[in-house]
Amino acid sequence: MPTWLAIILIALAALILLFLLGGLIAVRRRTALQGDGMLRDIAQANEALAQARAGDRGWDRDSIDAAARAAHLAVHPDARIEAVHLIQVVDRPGTENDEARVRVLDDRGAHVIALGRSGDEWVPVGHAH
Repeated sequence: MPTWLAIILIALAALILLFLLGGLIAVRRRTALQGDGMLRDIAQANEALAQARAGDRGWDRDSIDAAARAAHLAVHPDARIEAVHLIQVVDRPGTENDEARVRVLDDRGAHVIALGRSGDEWVPVGHAH
């Protein structure tokens, strides 16, 4: 085999390998971006469902949010709360057994707070995480 042919075949193989690696990297990046977007979409849909269910049950969203903020600040008094998201409602028979889970986002991260009903008030039943 002539030397020039070997050089061309090696260069061609290197180009093919380079394109394969570039394609693999591009596919991984696209998959990661789509995965993050999908998780965000699922979280938004879950929150919308929880809000709809709470609304159907006549639960006052403002009082749930206020109770979650108060419960969070009781444990983390210096936290700066950025957002409050209702993520789950548990509507058991009667009102005393109702529960709500709320994700509070602050400057330290995300915290899930479990709330329960006590009469017409929402009170913390402990931190879920």
